[in-house]
Amino acid sequence: MSLAKYLALDKIANFFTIIKQNGGIRGSLYKMYRQDDLKDGVLVGQDEFGNKYYQNPRFFYGRNRWVEYSDNFNMDYDGSQVPAEWFGWLHYKTDLLPHEDPSRPKYKWMVPFTENMSGTTGQYTPYSTTRPKVEPWVPPRKSSV
Repeated sequence: MSLAKYLALDKIANFFTIIKQNGGIRGSLYKMYRQDDLKDGVLVGQDEFGNKYYQNPRFFYGRNRWVEYSDNFNMDYDGSQVPAEWFGWLHYKTDLLPHEDPSRPKYKWMVPFTENMSGTTGQYTPYSTTRPKVEPWVPPRKSSV
């Protein structure tokens, strides 16, 4: 065992590599604020929404692929903003990237990807013409005498 490894100098060098790859100190602090995690990896692709997909084989299986959501989402990102083709790659359903897979179907009837809008102002609310079973209580007005 070398003295550098014994003194954990390789860990310090790895730390500086991660800081450098994430955009320096300022960029690393911004990523820590948004994602609570700093990783180093190889950018393997980007989807039409600006999400970036990374892979690092040094990490153990199940944690070596990840997504960094686009800055357009700010802090309001969730898993439904990952398109289906990238979802399959992230969850090891396929090892082929979406742009490398020749057997991926592309039919005219397939609609473009949209994120799940539940819990937002854009959520689906059905229109109803029936009277609600429960009506809100309205306090009686005070009569001015």
